[in-house]
Amino acid sequence: MQCVLAGSRYFGATVLEALRREAGVTFACVIVPAADDRLALAAAKSGLPVHVLANPKIVPAEAIPEGTDLVVAAHTHARISDEALARSRLGGIGYHPSLLPRHRGIAAVEWTILEGDPIAGGSVYHLADGWDAGPIAAQDWCFVARGESARELWERALAPMGLDLLARVVRHARDHGELPAKPQDARFATRAPMLRRAVVLDEHAPPGTTSLVVTVVGPDRPGIVRMLSERAQRFGANWEASRLSRLAGEFAGMVHFEVPGENADALAASLQGLESSGLKLVIAKSDASGAPAGMRSIDLSLVGDDRVGIVSHLTRILAEAGISIEHIHTEVVGSTAAAPKKFKVSAHLLVPNAVATDDLRKHLEPVASEMKVDIALGNRGD
Repeated sequence: MQCVLAGSRYFGATVLEALRREAGVTFACVIVPAADDRLALAAAKSGLPVHVLANPKIVPAEAIPEGTDLVVAAHTHARISDEALARSRLGGIGYHPSLLPRHRGIAAVEWTILEGDPIAGGSVYHLADGWDAGPIAAQDWCFVARGESARELWERALAPMGLDLLARVVRHARDHGELPAKPQDARFATRAPMLRRAVVLDEHAPPGTTSLVVTVVGPDRPGIVRMLSERAQRFGANWEASRLSRLAGEFAGMVHFEVPGENADALAASLQGLESSGLKLVIAKSDASGAPAGMRSIDLSLVGDDRVGIVSHLTRILAEAGISIEHIHTEVVGSTAAAPKKFKVSAHLLVPNAVATDDLRKHLEPVASEMKVDIALGNRGD
């Protein structure tokens, strides 16, 4: 069976070495993002043709030689194009270090740790439309050790698991001329986007809206959140933020809606009508008129391992830059035997216009690097 390997780095080179030991498996070529990549050097040393991608984000059809039976992806960030897959008799497979459909995305191992998952796993899946969404060819699982980092989990369990699963599926394809396929259950899909270490700014909260902050208390029963969301959607409101919980048999919560100004009164009246169902509501309304003169509003989110001094460190940096905190919410999450607790901060800031975006990044990026956290910022509009 003739294969093409698209990959990079240590894992790609290790997969190449392992699969070349399989009887009856040969490689037509190896596809890499750069000529000096570890996989490229390993392939060249083995005398295999190497195709260096002109665009490291996509594998074109011409990269797949005629007569290819199977494309194998091993640590590649390039999408195998539909045209490329069509040139392979059995299509393509890739290894993803999660129990798909959980943690679809580029940072699956990191999100496994961040979410405090007690069990991790690996999946060999069919390359198809959508990232990591194709049918499953093989899966396995492992426990996550207490306090284990993403790198430690990858090196201890998930990388060896990937080698075993890929070899298992390639042998099946060689012996049976087909690939196992079990559709993913999209109900359990979660995303694992890249964790950002740098500050990110983007537009948020369009002007001309009104804020409604709604406090709700009443006997807990199914459907309360649905009633709130349906009324919000009916009047074109955006569900900005919420804190909802069940306390001693009572439903208690606070929701922040952003609604077009002309619909604010109607939405408030509609929400107030829920009191006939036994709920008690208090609604506070304010125009989203923007920040005070000379200031702009910024949303800040921070996630990192819980440790002493996160808030103190962060607020000191903000104060030294002349940045005020409109409001701040903190919580500790993910405390399990398998992973350390995570500390989350969500805050709305008032930033002087004199503090340029690049300067703001310089103020906050040390927090991300020194404290090993993920920080994201979003402009809330002028």
